[in-house]
Amino acid sequence: MSLQSMTGFARHLRTFPGVQISWEIKSVNGKGLDVRFRLPQGFEAIDQKARALFGQHFKRGNFQAALTVDKTEGASARTVVNRPLLEELASIAGRLREELNLAPSTPEGLMALRGVLEVPQDIVTPEDQSKLDDLALAVLEETLVRLEQDRRAEGSALGEILSRQVSAVEALVERAKRDPSRSLEAIKGRLSAQVALLLDAAPALDEARLHMEAAFLATKADIQEELDRLEMHVASARLLLADGNGAGRKLDFLTQEFNREANTLCSKANAASITTIGLDLKAVVDQLREQIQNLE
Repeated sequence: MSLQSMTGFARHLRTFPGVQISWEIKSVNGKGLDVRFRLPQGFEAIDQKARALFGQHFKRGNFQAALTVDKTEGASARTVVNRPLLEELASIAGRLREELNLAPSTPEGLMALRGVLEVPQDIVTPEDQSKLDDLALAVLEETLVRLEQDRRAEGSALGEILSRQVSAVEALVERAKRDPSRSLEAIKGRLSAQVALLLDAAPALDEARLHMEAAFLATKADIQEELDRLEMHVASARLLLADGNGAGRKLDFLTQEFNREANTLCSKANAASITTIGLDLKAVVDQLREQIQNLE
């Protein structure tokens, strides 16, 4: 599976007989799956099913989803007669006809009066609403597919950046492994110099004991274990990037391990060159972790 970014956008519109349905969805980074809907009145019942659809496509991210439903030209609307008003107007017309000797009023004339005939746009039967709900969910499914494609496209670009950063970590580990300060001759030279300085400062000190202490400190300062673990983390990161299935959380944890080893490398370094490599490593790991925050 390919990597998926948590940021994306999709807008999709479908026209059906008498109605036009559209969804607009935005997604940004999030620790979990959080969906917030903006639904027209009457569509509240689709909330649970709509959330389930999001769960089928995504594992993480904060989503804003807006549904718009518009009636199209030619949509049939049920005409409603306001009978109380019509009866009242007919009664008034009858009294005026008798009092003022007016011509009889006609049904057509009465119905032409404002308010007698109503064409409500928002009166929907339960059966019609159920059909609209199904259409809205169908369009949502299509929109989610488009959003997933958008997030995967961004995830692919992000994967290339992350791969380069992991390679940068690997290159720094290799530099540390080959650093001249870690050669046997360099270590012996540092030990001899340290012992000589101590003997000059305090000639009464036991030279053999000093050599033992210096060797012990040199062993504690050895960074081979850290380099080995960093190499293992590099291999794990590449496997996660290749798999891509919800790799964001695991990679985020892995960057913490990278950072821990980089810190130890700096604290154990007994040469300026190793310290420099450790600091460069921390900088790359910080960049890596920042980018990983965008991954699902």
